[in-house]
Amino acid sequence: MAPRVLQQTLNYINQGVSHALTWKNLKPHIQGIIQDVIFPLMCYTDADEELWQEDPYEYIRMKFDVFEDFISPTTAAQTLLFTACSKRKEVLQKTMGFCYQILTEPNADPRKKDGALHMIGSLAEILLKKKIYKDQMEYMLQNHVFPLFSSELGYMRARACWVLHYFCEVKFKSDQNLQTALELTRRCLIDDREMPVKVEAAIALQVLISNQEKAKEYITPFIRPVMQALLHIIRETENDDLTNVIQKMICEYSEEVTPIAVEMTQHLAMTFNQVIQTGPDEEGSDDKAVTAMGILNTIDTLLSVVEDHKEITQQLEGICLQVIGTVLQQHVLEFYEEIFSLAHSLTCQQVSPQMWQLLPLVFEVFQQDGFDYFTDMMPLLHNYVTVDTNTLLSDTKYLEMIYSMCKKVLTGVAGEDAECHAAKLLEVIILQCKGRGIDQCIPLFVEAALERLTREVKTSELRTMCLQVAIAALYYNPHLLLNTLENLRFPNNVEPVTNHFITQWLNDVDCFLGLHDRKMCVLGLCALIDMEQIPQVLNQVSGQILPAFILLFNGLKRAYACHAEHENDSDDDDEADDDDETEELGSDEDDIDEDGQEYLEILAKQAGEDGDDDDWEENDAEETALEGYSTIIDDEDNPVDEYQIFKAIFQTIQNRNPVWYQALTHGLNEEQRKQLQDIATLADQRRAAHESKMIEKHGGYKFSAPVVPSSFNFGGPAPGMN
Repeated sequence: MAPRVLQQTLNYINQGVSHALTWKNLKPHIQGIIQDVIFPLMCYTDADEELWQEDPYEYIRMKFDVFEDFISPTTAAQTLLFTACSKRKEVLQKTMGFCYQILTEPNADPRKKDGALHMIGSLAEILLKKKIYKDQMEYMLQNHVFPLFSSELGYMRARACWVLHYFCEVKFKSDQNLQTALELTRRCLIDDREMPVKVEAAIALQVLISNQEKAKEYITPFIRPVMQALLHIIRETENDDLTNVIQKMICEYSEEVTPIAVEMTQHLAMTFNQVIQTGPDEEGSDDKAVTAMGILNTIDTLLSVVEDHKEITQQLEGICLQVIGTVLQQHVLEFYEEIFSLAHSLTCQQVSPQMWQLLPLVFEVFQQDGFDYFTDMMPLLHNYVTVDTNTLLSDTKYLEMIYSMCKKVLTGVAGEDAECHAAKLLEVIILQCKGRGIDQCIPLFVEAALERLTREVKTSELRTMCLQVAIAALYYNPHLLLNTLENLRFPNNVEPVTNHFITQWLNDVDCFLGLHDRKMCVLGLCALIDMEQIPQVLNQVSGQILPAFILLFNGLKRAYACHAEHENDSDDDDEADDDDETEELGSDEDDIDEDGQEYLEILAKQAGEDGDDDDWEENDAEETALEGYSTIIDDEDNPVDEYQIFKAIFQTIQNRNPVWYQALTHGLNEEQRKQLQDIATLADQRRAAHESKMIEKHGGYKFSAPVVPSSFNFGGPAPGMN
């Protein structure tokens, strides 16, 4: 039978196991199928031996190829075995009896032992949940797996490592057995002469360390040779699974890895250069590309664990820049995402002169073939702006390059997601450079953003983000923005830009989501209503302004609450119960996907309901994607508090300009006035909490909660806001 036909046949039988009607026909034959069809497929074959001896690297590639699994009869056999043993009574017991008989048979064929262990390992998830089996698994490893590490047959040593991998969650009662498992696996990784054995050992060792609490400590003294062995195997095999292994090991042993981080990064950089020498049309180039990405991610992981060690980071920077330069200069587009991530990691703490030299190269790449990668460049560009603002402003070419990229995205066909990122970057620059003398840039930034709004906009995200650039400019300098708007002329737009901007902003105020965007809106509106010369258009929309504030503050209150709740939730990790047994079915029962059924019932229920009431919870629970690009006003220690600023400005208007105050407040109903009172009360509470936090931070005492008056005099002075 052709392998593909056999694979499809096994998949067909697998479907029949779950249904009562077909199971009645299958049940009398299932043991025969397991022993005569599945078992031989699970055994080491002549074809395996031939490939192992002739090309062990191809053997490794084939065994770890996920695409091979889709058409492999062996994988289909594993799946059928697992389904039958987990879903139908007595199948597991008879299967384990069959495997045990082979393992205990004197002078048994090693290939049959390999098949039996392959079957047992495939059932590890079930066995470790069954009370009658899980306590026996340690003895199974001790008596039937540990001895195989001394076998002269490479495939048996590899199978021993593989079984340890699949039983990595076994609860060892004997520390000695755990140590033996780790020691045998470590020796295979470092000393074994067969590469397929080393690969299986590498994976087994990593999962044992991740799942066995005491394992990490045992391997700590050997971490240097273990890491060196992993690096060597990655270079030899170019196997992507191993890049995942080494990343996890780096995270487990971050402290121990730090002293050898430079050596490891050099090794990884050399391996990366070796891997990308493969041409795009050569066989296996896709696998190599995945491996190369894994190597870049591993270097990124190394950077993250040494970020607090400045000297080491500086040494890694030089190595990483060579890799980055190679990819950008050779225009290897498939690695741009990883390369920009690497450059971002190198600029999170500081931006060295060498990293500033990278910016012109990034700009050149953007102009040539990197236009579609702007969102991948964004974290790096954000760091250039926020981490080293002094250097950014020291040479006009830096700001010109970043503006030029944003402008090109906003006027091109990059799509609205990229356009949102470009507008966000302009906003970040404006906020970061407030009071730093970039007045000449503001008209350019505002024009680029608002001009985009004269063309079709499909999403509210892009519309609000473009408006936010102008709002940030308003916060930067209200008079400068209004002068800019007065001088702007857009084709086919008769209405003055100032009027159009303010009207659009107030109409869209409910579209501003998350903490930052709402806060920016509040600060912008505060700057607008606090101007001595009130723009004419404001008199026309004065009745909308305070309701807009109330809407924003209500949203902010929910967003702050959700943010605090999210931080608390992240500290609580609920662990699943290990002792949940897989429920077997009776012969006359169908296997029903209860989770899927429940989901369908929920959907059916919701179809007849109006879920709009809960929309705000969904909007506030998560920060918007662009909020991750923090600005100077988002710092928790930043004294820019929108509640206190609003309260102080509102008091000032009441005293300085009663007519304007009356225009703002005359249309308010009783509920809205109460909400304004609540905002003022919350402003006092936030100020007291901030002062208490600052005193506590500097070693002082913590304030008790202040007594807040039941009513508030808007005409009184604004404490602390002079």
